[in-house]
Amino acid sequence: MMKKTYEIEVDCANCANKMEEAAKKTEGVKDAVVNFMTLKMTVEFEDGTDEKKVMKEVLKNCKKVEDDCEIYL
Repeated sequence: MMKKTYEIEVDCANCANKMEEAAKKTEGVKDAVVNFMTLKMTVEFEDGTDEKKVMKEVLKNCKKVEDDCEIYL
């Protein structure tokens, strides 16, 4: 099991929730938690996934729901 934390930029708590939901739905992600107060996203990856590829998809999916958000990969 691999977990990584990424710094994010997002304007509101509701937007952060949307990002969390989008991340959780991304293939290769076992779980994701967004903390709006600290502006961090912790992602738990499925075994055997390439986290760099998965995070590019996570960012793409997050931009669909919240186009001005950012994840610093």
